[in-house]
Amino acid sequence: MKLDTRHKLYGHTIAEHIRTVPDELPVDAVGLWQIVPAGRDGFDLSGEDLTEFVHRCVLALLERGAKPVVGGGGTKYDWILQSQYGEANEEIVNAIVDEWLATGAVDPNPGGLWFALPSPYVGQEK
Repeated sequence: MKLDTRHKLYGHTIAEHIRTVPDELPVDAVGLWQIVPAGRDGFDLSGEDLTEFVHRCVLALLERGAKPVVGGGGTKYDWILQSQYGEANEEIVNAIVDEWLATGAVDPNPGGLWFALPSPYVGQEK
């Protein structure tokens, strides 16, 4: 993957995108459904390059303190922590990317996995 490849619409590079994707976290969660199409459609990535892009974006979110979550509809939380991916950042990102690849690397839907900062709005199902 060439980190200096520019986004087709916005002109920023892959490196800039990866570095700034966590900037949304203080405002809202970031969905896997946003990451994959950004690489596939925005940067024309596929195969190993798309996989590396997804890996790096998810890792950037985790390094900023985000945790994998799903929507908490029907609970008292906005988001439900998904702890099955592990504890260490590399373990988590590898499990998430492997799970995504097992789907055939399709574009995830908004009802799937997101990344949110820990807060009173993030809980665990009991």
